[in-house]
Amino acid sequence: MSFVNINNQTIHYIDHGGSGPAVILSHGFSMDHEMWSKQVKPLVTAGWRVITYDERGWGQTSHQGEFTYWDLAEDLLSLMDFLEVEKAVLVGMSQGGFLSMRAALLQPDRVKALVLIDSEGSALVEDEKTLYKSLYEAMLESGMAGPLGETLASFLFAPDYSGVDFWRGKWNSRNPERWADATECLFERDDIDDRLSEIKCPTLIFHGDLDASIPLERGKRMAELLGSETQFIVIEGAGHTPNLEKPEMVNPPLIEFLETLRS
Repeated sequence: MSFVNINNQTIHYIDHGGSGPAVILSHGFSMDHEMWSKQVKPLVTAGWRVITYDERGWGQTSHQGEFTYWDLAEDLLSLMDFLEVEKAVLVGMSQGGFLSMRAALLQPDRVKALVLIDSEGSALVEDEKTLYKSLYEAMLESGMAGPLGETLASFLFAPDYSGVDFWRGKWNSRNPERWADATECLFERDDIDDRLSEIKCPTLIFHGDLDASIPLERGKRMAELLGSETQFIVIEGAGHTPNLEKPEMVNPPLIEFLETLRS
């Protein structure tokens, strides 16, 4: 277990080893580094240096005050500085993709490639904000137990995902007030669609066809807006978290894509 002070935040990270180029995995909203448990060993075995971490507001990372996805992108780049990683493949799921794309815009020379899982460049529309804010207010009143936890799970996972109880346990043990700054960051994120064409690095995109948070068509739109050639893979039967739900469908093409980057 390792911690580093970055940008006045105490960031929890794990350098899993591996002698090859660096792959840094950024998790989604309401998750933490453990959402990559099905990817770490296969990637290390394939010869990559694998790094996971907890973003501000989640897991074992503490934070001070409000933040944006641009701040989280700066945290990622600063973590690379600390770990002496000059250039890395950035893998991001949902909000992990939000911050990884922003890192690619801030310092494109340091991003060897992107892997985006159920992500997008768009901001929330007002109807979505209204819905999510009402759910957040309900959480402040009643916590994440019961129907509210079921609702969040339905946004993240396909109905047949067997690992729901693990994540609901994490949500239930968390003080609802600790969700505040991360929730504000998610709700009020800026729209970067008009800048996606600036991202020129190779990009692999996964998207679950049952995603209830970011529908498949929005993932396809992001792919069309990116300024590089992209590979777009639909994961059938997966919701918002295909790397958790269907690792057997994600890991082989992920490793195959990474192999093309070794030169």
